[in-house]
Amino acid sequence: MHRCSSPCSCPPGGTSRRTVLRVGAAGSAAAAAAPLLSACGGQSGGSGSGGPVTIEMWHGQTDTGRAAIEGLVAEFHRTHPDIRVDTGGGVLSDAMLQKVTAALASGSYPDIAYIFGSDLASIARSPKVVDLTDTVHTGPTPWNRFWAPARAAVTVNGRVRAAPALLDSLAVVCNKKLFAAKGVDLPQPGWTWQDFVDTARALTDPGGTVFGTGWPGTGDEDTVWRLWPMIWDLGGEVVSADGKGIGFKESGVKALETVAALARDHSVYIDPKPGSEQMYQVFLSGRMGMVPTGPWQLPDIVQAKVDHHVVPLPSYSGRPLTISGPDTWTAFDNGSARVAATRTFLTWLMEPAQDVQWDIQAGSLPLSRATQALPEWTRQTRATDGLTVFTQALETARVRPNHAAYPQISEALGQAITGVLLGRRTPAQALHDCARQADAALLIPR
Repeated sequence: MHRCSSPCSCPPGGTSRRTVLRVGAAGSAAAAAAPLLSACGGQSGGSGSGGPVTIEMWHGQTDTGRAAIEGLVAEFHRTHPDIRVDTGGGVLSDAMLQKVTAALASGSYPDIAYIFGSDLASIARSPKVVDLTDTVHTGPTPWNRFWAPARAAVTVNGRVRAAPALLDSLAVVCNKKLFAAKGVDLPQPGWTWQDFVDTARALTDPGGTVFGTGWPGTGDEDTVWRLWPMIWDLGGEVVSADGKGIGFKESGVKALETVAALARDHSVYIDPKPGSEQMYQVFLSGRMGMVPTGPWQLPDIVQAKVDHHVVPLPSYSGRPLTISGPDTWTAFDNGSARVAATRTFLTWLMEPAQDVQWDIQAGSLPLSRATQALPEWTRQTRATDGLTVFTQALETARVRPNHAAYPQISEALGQAITGVLLGRRTPAQALHDCARQADAALLIPR
């Protein structure tokens, strides 16, 4: 999963999770809509010489993630001599939306690209994006055995517009040593957001040397996605039922009041730089008690020898709820022969035998319950303390909606959260400004 262009503390697939979760360059998706819709060109289908059909894959990975996908491709070549997958092109994933947008406009684009789930609705407006509904429903792994977040992330207007590529969830990782030093009991499933605030306060040193928790403070998608479970738990939605405005005007204020309480207590470390690397370094160095994060962070935590405890996210209602931020393998039409080869490859890649290799090497959770049942994954969970909590959280995980205006909504909410974290806006003021900006974006025809 590594797509960082600079050194950082990253997960085993090697990326800062910000680059997995961010919305391309928020707002660029909307700006790209016109060229996407007009892209009618493409590359010739088939090999033209009677040899293997070659498809081009922009996988967006570096380091361990790149090694994982290239290893799988090599295995695919051994069992499918009539198809060649070229993994040499493309860019890092955090620049993929802009790269693919430009490629579609020029008429020279890949067969497969790693597209963030939050960007899929925008990119799927192109007529060159392949509809994979029949592919996934007739594949060897039954579609209903894929986790609900994986299915939802690739479905746009009732059609499957991509193959699920990566799956995760949010939970809270606690430093057991700090809890013991402060005499604070470790949280257990069923705890509340008020418990979270109180615990963060109890763990914090007034001098700012130890923080109760952390939150990304740059206003990007890493900042935003952590608030959605709180909003959903309070009955809100990203977009209102009539589609004319945001659906979290009241629940958003209440969720931001929790953020404001953390800020008032000075119990939250606000990471000022994109990527959240500083926030994670504070936790790994033993100066933060709790960090809401995903399974991608566990290898670093183990490597740093942090004695840790993983617990589901708190809630307001007592109901278990979290968020998953899946990403996708999006397919593009370069002629019937190459589309057929692409369908074959993606179907193979999603099968449990291949999925489990990707999950273990690149830091994903299993895409399907069939993968979860494999002995390889069972051994991985036994060897990684807390991993089971993240997998079990998929039972109640939700995903952000596949809406073309999501980048603008995210940008507006990111500004609101940052304003509250820094004490510059009250929750009501911040949400008022967010609603004005996001509602205007929702009124634009798409």
